[in-house]
Amino acid sequence: MTPRYIDAHSHLQFEQFAHDRAKLIEQMRGNGVAGIVVGVDLATSREALALAEEYEHLYASVGLHPSHAGLGYFDEAAYRALAAHPKVVAIGECGLDYFRLEADAIEQKQAQKELLQKHIELAVAVNKPLIIHCRPSKGTMDAYQDLIAILKEAKAAHPKLHGDIHFFVGGVEEAKALIALGFTVSFTAVITFARDYDEVIRSVPLASILSETDAPYLAPLARRGERNDPLAVVDVVAKVAEIRGEDPEAVRTTLLENTRRIFALPS
Repeated sequence: MTPRYIDAHSHLQFEQFAHDRAKLIEQMRGNGVAGIVVGVDLATSREALALAEEYEHLYASVGLHPSHAGLGYFDEAAYRALAAHPKVVAIGECGLDYFRLEADAIEQKQAQKELLQKHIELAVAVNKPLIIHCRPSKGTMDAYQDLIAILKEAKAAHPKLHGDIHFFVGGVEEAKALIALGFTVSFTAVITFARDYDEVIRSVPLASILSETDAPYLAPLARRGERNDPLAVVDVVAKVAEIRGEDPEAVRTTLLENTRRIFALPS
């Protein structure tokens, strides 16, 4: 299959797809939609890889979500073994999530930073990009500020380090700082019904944007409240073009090539 779209981040292995997963994956093939299935812990990382092994148009990312930081879940040897597989194209999702933490949760934040550092080390060791989850405390950019500081230090030591900031919710300043460090920012179908992201989408280079669904979450406006799926990446790409006032086909081909480039996917 020659894809027309690539969903840079979904969770097709989750239980929400248990009843129709195979049918949906075939629909993706028929609609020219490839996808990266992202793990959030060891079990879902293994399941992501199993899907990628079964289907030519699926790829996997393996990692441990920051909500598990400090709980002793990161089995470095197991993740390293998964990461060596050729259909594993990224490390993550990993990162920082301060949204539900108390302002003084210093130990929890430090545990998340240490876990992120382990993912960075793994990404460097296997020469694969990161998929980063970053969610700041309400009304702040604190997690992004910490992330940028961590990535600046990591890039100084490992200049080839790169990746994608999944479901970007920061501002223009944060986006530009991350792009300067060699990262892309990706947007979900939330952009089909919320205007919070328009300024960033217009302000950053198109070459630094990816499209994703984060399925089963965040269905587009036409299906809001329902389960989301990777087919909605078509809606995301169309909305990016509309917000930027650019030719939809040119945006589609650019976002497709951006994703191929970042994750070294075959053309």
